[in-house]
Amino acid sequence: MSLNAILVEDEATSREILRNYIGKYCQNVNLLGEASSIKEALVLIKNNELDLVFLDVEMPFGNAFDLLDQLPDRTFETVFVTAYDHYAKDALNNHAAYYLTKPINIDELVNAVDYVEGVREKEASLEGEVLRTKSNGVEGKLTLPQQDGFQVLNIAEILYCKADDNYTEIYLLNKKILVSKTLKYFEEALTEYPFARVHKSFLVNVNEVVKYKKGKGGSVVMSNGKEVMVSASKKKDFLSYFN
Repeated sequence: MSLNAILVEDEATSREILRNYIGKYCQNVNLLGEASSIKEALVLIKNNELDLVFLDVEMPFGNAFDLLDQLPDRTFETVFVTAYDHYAKDALNNHAAYYLTKPINIDELVNAVDYVEGVREKEASLEGEVLRTKSNGVEGKLTLPQQDGFQVLNIAEILYCKADDNYTEIYLLNKKILVSKTLKYFEEALTEYPFARVHKSFLVNVNEVVKYKKGKGGSVVMSNGKEVMVSASKKKDFLSYFN
């Protein structure tokens, strides 16, 4: 699959290095243009249908996050390329598909491109299809600890779980239950069922997903109308739940 991409980097030498690496090692990337500033990048993004943007963090008159703030409905994936590793958390919060540090490691660059390609291929293969999860049935019960004992819950009734520090909010169709267990606990307890960790704060019942949106990093709409963000790093795993 060919990926339409642009390169946003203010340093000419860094642009040349990355351009050459992409041309030599990532032949599935169709580099449509380059930008050295936020202003130039916005023009390229608005005038092209993009799959991927290679994005330096620090630029004149702003940074990568200022650029992304102006693109709330973006559908492309971003790969951050920077000399500073302290931006990693902000990059993840802005749904980066990958985070590369300079000097660029060629294997990591190839991994980043392969990851984005895999996500785009899976998204394309699912469009217009009758979706079936790999595990259609959800049978089983889950015990939830309470002060006076425990509650027994049918697993199929769970729409999604949300992390709340060391607690977890379990959302059913018409109510919410707060449990003194971490989200990691429920992720492990439900590992044999079609529950996907789509974000650091969310674990969703894939059978209750009614819509997938590419969006920034992507999101899913649950059967109760709740829209849940999908981290770019979790997107490929989530899409793999569908045939």
